[in-house]
Amino acid sequence: MGNFAKVRDGKVVQVIVAEQEFFETFVDDSPGTWIQTSYNTYGNQHKLGGTPVRGNYAGIGYTYDHVNDVFIEPKPFSSWILDESTWLWESPIARPTDGKKYRWDESTTNWVEV
Repeated sequence: MGNFAKVRDGKVVQVIVAEQEFFETFVDDSPGTWIQTSYNTYGNQHKLGGTPVRGNYAGIGYTYDHVNDVFIEPKPFSSWILDESTWLWESPIARPTDGKKYRWDESTTNWVEV
């Protein structure tokens, strides 16, 4: 079994689990393309030590970058920057590592203790 994302206009609109053979007989008249994704891939790393598949596991609302052949989660804040080695969004300022809880405040573009 594999995981497949339906991509329409660069956006993931559906994700299913199916055998590759399913697509040989499956009739889908809706626009879009089915692209394989891996449940074990996150941050361009394979959780089990295998080869990562398309940067990240696809989710509904994710973007599919066909040039780089990767799935990218929605941008959480306008100030965040895409790391093209992990294909994850990162804050412009590193999160403090002092053991306290923080949330991102977009209006100040900084971490705020909660």
